[in-house]
Amino acid sequence: MSLLSAATSDLDYGGVPLWINRFRGERSVFTLRECDCPIQWPTALYCEHRGLGRLPAGLPSRTEYLFLQGNMINGFGSGVFTNATILRWLFLDRNQLLSKKLDRMPLSSLTRFVNLFINHNNLTEVPAGLPSTLRQLRLAYNHIEKISSGTFQNLTNLNLLLLQGNQLKTLGENDFKGLSILNLMDLSHNHLDTFPKHLPPSVQQLYLSGNVLTGMSSDSLQGFSGLHYLRLNHNQLKSEVLHPSTFNVTSLVELDLSYNQLTQIPVVPTTLQYLYLEVNNIGEFNVSSLCQTVGPMSYSHMKILRLDGNKMAEYQMPPDWVYCLRVIHNFYI
Repeated sequence: MSLLSAATSDLDYGGVPLWINRFRGERSVFTLRECDCPIQWPTALYCEHRGLGRLPAGLPSRTEYLFLQGNMINGFGSGVFTNATILRWLFLDRNQLLSKKLDRMPLSSLTRFVNLFINHNNLTEVPAGLPSTLRQLRLAYNHIEKISSGTFQNLTNLNLLLLQGNQLKTLGENDFKGLSILNLMDLSHNHLDTFPKHLPPSVQQLYLSGNVLTGMSSDSLQGFSGLHYLRLNHNQLKSEVLHPSTFNVTSLVELDLSYNQLTQIPVVPTTLQYLYLEVNNIGEFNVSSLCQTVGPMSYSHMKILRLDGNKMAEYQMPPDWVYCLRVIHNFYI
């Protein structure tokens, strides 16, 4: 491995660097044989990409950040974190974790634990026994088919939940009960054919891209107290089974409906700033969908509007669209 690749290979999926350059210093005085512990960051233990089949035994008591991604770990027992009582972050991405091999995720006694990464494993269920201190739970690209009622009941501090790339088909009324401050929820690339009800009302960023949704009712978004970002691209949404006022929610800032089967522009609030409708079957620009009325103080605050890849051309635009879209920055048609 080159110096460059060693320093850039471990990135979070959002591009946030999680690495430290191990070539700038030497190992700290005490560490495990299977791992590295940079002297500049003695609370971090790097055991990633080592071909490990189990968690290292005897974790140092100072361990706060444990990097184990890219190994062959399929489970662990109840005593693995007995000595690591101040553990805060655990990275288990790209292992071979199986739900039946997890002993109720022996983390419940860790009073400082906040972030758990288990993306790209073989889990069929959300791990049980997670600590109430948890703030971020990343379970993307596993094989989770259902969520048991009450699974998240204890996770009252969770603000980010990633479940994209699983095999969820339906969601029950109590599946997310307890998530009182959840901010971001990603359910993209599952098999959902109905917009899920009973989602946490605190959610501000909701991603449902790449499912098989065909329609939504007028009250689908009414349960949210401050939904700002909604992504529904790459579904099968049709105008005839989509209530026309579904998206007329004043808290929305960004709405992505691209790559669907819409034939009309849905009604959106004038406060919406980013609307993506590219690659649908829209054949007419209806000004009233964006501006119910037009006046000196009544106009759309839209900054970006994408309508490219539809069945309409610029010469078909009605002349009064400029009075509605007064502050538009980018308009694609």
